[in-house]
Amino acid sequence: MLEQFLLAGLGLLILLLAGDVLVRGAVNLSLRLGIPALLVSLTIVAFGTSAPELLISVQSVFEGVPGLALGNVVGSNTANVLLVLGVPALMSCIDPSASDTRRSYLMMMVASVAFIALAATGVFGVWQALVLLAGLAYILGDQAREALAHSGQESAADDLEEADPDMPWWKIGLYLGLGIIGLPLGADLLVDSSVFIARAFGVSETVIGLTLVAIGTSLPELATSVVAAMRRHADVALGNVIGSNIFNLLGIIGVAALFGPIPVDPTFFHIDFWVMLFASLLLAPFVFAKRGIGRGLGAVFVLLYAAYLTLTLMGHG
Repeated sequence: MLEQFLLAGLGLLILLLAGDVLVRGAVNLSLRLGIPALLVSLTIVAFGTSAPELLISVQSVFEGVPGLALGNVVGSNTANVLLVLGVPALMSCIDPSASDTRRSYLMMMVASVAFIALAATGVFGVWQALVLLAGLAYILGDQAREALAHSGQESAADDLEEADPDMPWWKIGLYLGLGIIGLPLGADLLVDSSVFIARAFGVSETVIGLTLVAIGTSLPELATSVVAAMRRHADVALGNVIGSNIFNLLGIIGVAALFGPIPVDPTFFHIDFWVMLFASLLLAPFVFAKRGIGRGLGAVFVLLYAAYLTLTLMGHG
């Protein structure tokens, strides 16, 4: 059993490192080819940072454990709000006044409600996947138009952490190669080990997806937000969480369902969907009233997440 936990940890580590180097390689390749940095940040960076969740979901469908895929997405979205915002808020107040995320937030809420409505059909199949991907394409196009209308491409390039104008071609190729090889390898290790652990403890793959895998794949967002809080730039965390949640709902399940049907366990409607929606609604005062998320609220968010994990284990047990 210890070996399986070590393999799961190794798979997660490979996923996180491979996703990071893939984003760095893809961003610098795109900029070298003359693609605007702003479009890179809205597309390649968004896809690349969600690559671990995407690969895990596709691998889960191939392995015949689609509950892991759906649990990963729903659990990650809840963790993104309560954990990824809660922990940095304990360190430094998250002040959303510097950025306007109202439009993106409304899109996230529409995506959340549409996702739950499609889940009520009982399965995410091809037509549900096409609806989700069409929604993602519309949102990406809308954000690209909005951003291009209000921002210069030079400032966008400066805002990309992954951009390195001096990166040599061989290094770009090395990053891309390591990312392309590492992502499926890490996903395979993590999914196989997680399924073994779930069965050994007598819990479902859905529970493992909602807890162990969801927290693991939210680590990049959590690490980024903690570093931002330490540097007194925690205001960027809110926008990152909203964007990540949109892509999780529309992109990951949208792509994974094209590889095979993803049945919806009815127990998702007992707790998980509504907690995900409730967590998203909690952001409304901070988005529209520009209220800061201080240490007290950060503690509440973390405690709510701990309570959710307890309910998850009880509800799916």
